[in-house]
Amino acid sequence: MIGWTVTVAGQTVPQDGFIISTDWTPMSSHAHIMPVSPQDYLEGEKTAQVRHEYVAGRVFALAGGSQSHNLINGNLLYALKTHLRGGACKVFVNDLKVEAKANEVYYYPDLMVTCDPSDDGEYVKKRPVLIVEILSPSTETTDRREKWVHYQRLETLREYVLVSQDARRVEVFRRAGDAWDVETFEGDETVNLDSVGVRVGMGEVYEGVMA
Repeated sequence: MIGWTVTVAGQTVPQDGFIISTDWTPMSSHAHIMPVSPQDYLEGEKTAQVRHEYVAGRVFALAGGSQSHNLINGNLLYALKTHLRGGACKVFVNDLKVEAKANEVYYYPDLMVTCDPSDDGEYVKKRPVLIVEILSPSTETTDRREKWVHYQRLETLREYVLVSQDARRVEVFRRAGDAWDVETFEGDETVNLDSVGVRVGMGEVYEGVMA
């Protein structure tokens, strides 16, 4: 197991694995974290009991999701997998990483779709066409700002989707040349995912969560 130490308030605490921080709030001025190499991070994640994301030498433990989060993720996975079955595109859930910036930024999207046969990494994908994040109070700011900044730089990405847990609301950010357009779906509308040719009704997205 990869390990290192963290100094907090003058005390050196050994770290087995990557449990450093459970959110994206900047660490206190009393805390000092030794940077972790991307190679150590990627190797350590293969055996870590908790998933971690990686940004410029720092690792962040991911908290568990809610029931609503789980149901929405499952609903979208089913809709995408049903449509994409037998084709070149494959959908992956949140146990697989995306390399948002080579050797610097690695995230675990809630869902992503890749269509490039050469994007065959067992643990990391590099060429997604679609990424979906389900918003929660603890992650929404990161999903809308930090992650979005990095995701935009993925040359193959055509759509970035943000799904609300507490309202029937889905935002689709769609690449339009060098810019991005956003289309918002609410109520009983049908969500258009042009990147993979999928149309999903709001009733399907929120089945078991809200009427």
